Amino acid sequence: MASSPNDDPLFPSSAIVPEMTFKAIVLAVILTIVLAAANAFLALKVGLTIAASIPAAVISMGVLHLFKRSNALESNLVQTAASAGEAIASGLMYSLPALIILRYWVGFHYWETMFIGLVGGILGVLFTIPLRKVLLTERSLRFPEGTAIGNILRVNAAKGVGLKELLTGGAWGAVIALLQTGFKVLGESLQFWAVRGNLAFGIGCGFSPALLGAGYIIGVNAAGTILIGVVLAWVIGVPVLSLIYGLPHGITDPSQIAWALWKTQIRYIGVGTMMVGGIYAILGLLKPIYIGIKSSIIAASQLEVGEIIPRIERDISLKIVLYLLIAISIPGYFLLAHFGVTDMLPISLGSSQIMVFLCLIFTIIGGFFFSAVCAYFAGLIGSSSSPISSISLMSLILCSLLIIFWLGPHLDVTANNGQTLAGMGLAIVITAVICSAAAISCDIMQDLKAGHMVGATPWKQQLMMMIGVVIASVTLPFVINLLFNAYGIGGILPHPGMDPNQTLLAPQAGLMATVVEGLFTHQFNATMLGVGMGLGLTALLLNPFLRKKGFSIPILPLGIGIYLPISTTTPLILGGFLSYYVKRMIDKRTKNDQPELRAQKEHKSSQTGLLISCGMVAGASVMAVVLAIPFGIKGNADALRLIPENYDTLAQWLGAAVTVILILWFKKRVMKAGQ
Repeated sequence: MASSPNDDPLFPSSAIVPEMTFKAIVLAVILTIVLAAANAFLALKVGLTIAASIPAAVISMGVLHLFKRSNALESNLVQTAASAGEAIASGLMYSLPALIILRYWVGFHYWETMFIGLVGGILGVLFTIPLRKVLLTERSLRFPEGTAIGNILRVNAAKGVGLKELLTGGAWGAVIALLQTGFKVLGESLQFWAVRGNLAFGIGCGFSPALLGAGYIIGVNAAGTILIGVVLAWVIGVPVLSLIYGLPHGITDPSQIAWALWKTQIRYIGVGTMMVGGIYAILGLLKPIYIGIKSSIIAASQLEVGEIIPRIERDISLKIVLYLLIAISIPGYFLLAHFGVTDMLPISLGSSQIMVFLCLIFTIIGGFFFSAVCAYFAGLIGSSSSPISSISLMSLILCSLLIIFWLGPHLDVTANNGQTLAGMGLAIVITAVICSAAAISCDIMQDLKAGHMVGATPWKQQLMMMIGVVIASVTLPFVINLLFNAYGIGGILPHPGMDPNQTLLAPQAGLMATVVEGLFTHQFNATMLGVGMGLGLTALLLNPFLRKKGFSIPILPLGIGIYLPISTTTPLILGGFLSYYVKRMIDKRTKNDQPELRAQKEHKSSQTGLLISCGMVAGASVMAVVLAIPFGIKGNADALRLIPENYDTLAQWLGAAVTVILILWFKKRVMKAGQ
């Protein structure tokens, strides 16, 4: 049920209800850590994150219901803080791994990573405070996720509804991930590749429960587009490129030949396609950018000094916002100076400091600019469809050009030397800060919408989001280093003898690395990038005709389908088509019901599927983080292996069988919920 901005809140402004309680803060800290870790793994694995607010709201309602006294305002604050973990994870994971891929870092530095998340996250919260009032009262902005969370809190707060589905999905995901990644009893993929002469061909399928759940969440449209990318990359691309470029030297295993062709050729096609999608999305953001900035100015100008403000309209005051902005800018300057004031750059110390100051100004202005855009988009189409990837790309291009312009003729762009590496590192760090700010602004606007519906106190939500930012920023560097040491990132393996097939590819960060390296060194895999850009432009030209038939080809998912390995994309596709199949079956079953009853059944089945999927993603992702501890200690991912490698074929077939069982159980459970 949609909610308009003028609906009466669950707790009116006059109500005195416990809100920021000790148990709510403790639960918020725990969920922030868990959901940040889960989303960090998912972002590195496939370049996606899951919205943390709905799972956190459901879990908090279920846990707080065990106490004698609890209320929806406590649950709302818990999900507000927990969503910060997901936002900071996406902000950092979409950008910082580029430093590893570029070999600027050999591992994630704790203090630098923490301060990047902290500075960006706090800026994101501060930037949205003057936006809240005007955006929440704008009737054209519906805030889909925030409205859903608000309705869950309003209707089901006392019942703990949905906790069983979340926990059940989490158990499935965690157990399967343990058997796959830990004990190696179940295979993670099943692939068939062959070579005939210079022709390599084959197909494969992955069995990750986390990606299956993520596919269900993203839906059939994105999954269908990813499928097109898979066909272009693996069914067509591998055979064609093997004939054109020949088979890689020194490799005889067919699956390794396919992997080598992907690594050296195909993934650059995906990068080219994603670049077109990102640039096109940026152009589409120009109008929303204008509206977002205009809205923030109107909001600030309409504040009346000395007015008695109702509890449910009290934000952190703009005076405190200004003080906090100045305060956070100080560590922000030293953070950028740590990367920008270096002997590696061909300019004087004074010139370096001026450049860093200009970069700080760009970070603050650009951060506000892009945060306003994301806040507007959160209301227009929801945080799940926020343009974080495009904003990261735009920010990276602009700050790279700023740095290159400042360095001027002193910069040697003929090779990837220390000079260019230092400039690229500074550009990535600035992008990471802005990306974190934009991600937080997108999430907090959904949380503030939910809070508006239940009658929360805005300043307490804003403070709770800052607490979530601090917890996530302190925790994530440990998690990221664990994952890097256990699996590797972007093809960079920290220990000898590691399995390259298990590396976390970090597709968004890989795109950032490719773009910034191209800008600073003028070096691209021009042929494959051109092919990818041609595919993206072709999709752009076809979309107006396809939309007339009710279909379109989103360019970013198309690029992801090409860029990622087939073992990663296929479970996403399975999950997306599973959501379509279940919806069709429920529509067929309820077509003769009364409209109100039909809507209730469809809503219940939809929520059940969403919560089980979120549980699967969280359970499997958290298990991957837990397994990273023994993997990192031992230096390889076979530390817990229970069966010898010569039984891997049997494990692969068992993995396929368990995935089929999981899909059948999932379908049955969701269908039953809609009866």
